[in-house]
Amino acid sequence: MELSEAVPAPANGDTDAAATDLPGAAFLATLVPDEDPTAEPTMRVYSPEEHVVPYEITRWYEEQVADQVERCRETSGR
Repeated sequence: MELSEAVPAPANGDTDAAATDLPGAAFLATLVPDEDPTAEPTMRVYSPEEHVVPYEITRWYEEQVADQVERCRETSGR
């Protein structure tokens, strides 16, 4: 799983474009092991620049990670 800043989608002249923003480069990545349910998730921070992440976004991301961990462990029988 990755957390990145949104970047503007390239203008292609289509006024009905569904996406106005696209994911930028990830600055927080979480590896959720699905082959070994006993392994804990790990996080890697990529930050050549200082990133400020609002607390609510951090909480939301952590909840997404926790849900993914739970799904992986349920499918593996742990």
